[in-house]
Amino acid sequence: MATTETQEYTYKDFASDQEVRWCPGCGDYAILKAVQRAMPEIGVKKENIVFVSGIGCSSRFPYYMNTYGFHGIHGRAPALATGVKLANPELSVWEITGDGDALAIGGNHFIHAIRRNVDLNILLFNNKIYGLTKGQFSPTTDLGFKTKSSPQGTIDNPFNPGELVIGASGNFFARVTDTNPKLMQQIFIESAKHKGTSVVEIMQNCVIFNDKVFAPYTAKENRADHILEVRHGEPMRFGANNEKGLVLKGFKLEVATIGENGVTEDDILVHDAHEPDSTLHMMLAKLHDPIVNGVIRDVPAETFELRMQRQVEEIERTSKFKSVNDLFTSGETWEIKPH
Repeated sequence: MATTETQEYTYKDFASDQEVRWCPGCGDYAILKAVQRAMPEIGVKKENIVFVSGIGCSSRFPYYMNTYGFHGIHGRAPALATGVKLANPELSVWEITGDGDALAIGGNHFIHAIRRNVDLNILLFNNKIYGLTKGQFSPTTDLGFKTKSSPQGTIDNPFNPGELVIGASGNFFARVTDTNPKLMQQIFIESAKHKGTSVVEIMQNCVIFNDKVFAPYTAKENRADHILEVRHGEPMRFGANNEKGLVLKGFKLEVATIGENGVTEDDILVHDAHEPDSTLHMMLAKLHDPIVNGVIRDVPAETFELRMQRQVEEIERTSKFKSVNDLFTSGETWEIKPH
């Protein structure tokens, strides 16, 4: 990946001249600012950065970044982003998508981009609702929630994005709330460092159609006891006084309080984001209370574009055809002449 070399940027260099238009109070504003602040630290020239999106409120993102961008069609952003990356592997490619865009019509493209491990940075804005189309339930809407398209309450079981990503053989998954811009910025930087598909789920508030959906976690009086921020190599502790932590009881994660029932600091699990076995990462992704934020899984693996490059080079080396003309003139040929 090309670096900035002597070029130094500030976040203002990544803000376009377009008026940012989301609903007042929308969490997308905080995400945009965190991305713009992360870009200078990532160290890539603006002309080597591409933002690709599908359809939805989040998909306006490319217009607001002073980089190259592509506004695609509903659910097809992974295919477009994959094409961009394969055409020029030197580019830093960012896909911006929502829970409806990525997990409904785009679900097939989403899981296969992850399975292939294309070097893409996917930011998944999850507000558990269709915002742009005015409040229908999405694949992540909570069971029983009443919306315009489920007036009696949705009867669908919702997707857990982290479970889906890891289940599709994902090697990088992180989660963060739109109310934590500092952690967002750090996670975006870690996402860019990862070689392969990285997915960051952002718990994003839709003030119009699903306001305060994440308040049980993000409200000031709740966040200490209901959000666990994990960091590689550190004990998984949380709570107002850091007095709680995760322990493994049999095949289940449980919350324990240090000093109670004989639990000591040594009993608290230490987070290992780089463990190839995804078992514990899946358990962390599925945990609901506390909900886990931070980089949950970050495991190096060979990328799709590297395998493709190696295959092309091998075919070029061994093929008897060295050009299209060689192919056209191979075998039996004839010439048609005018009478």
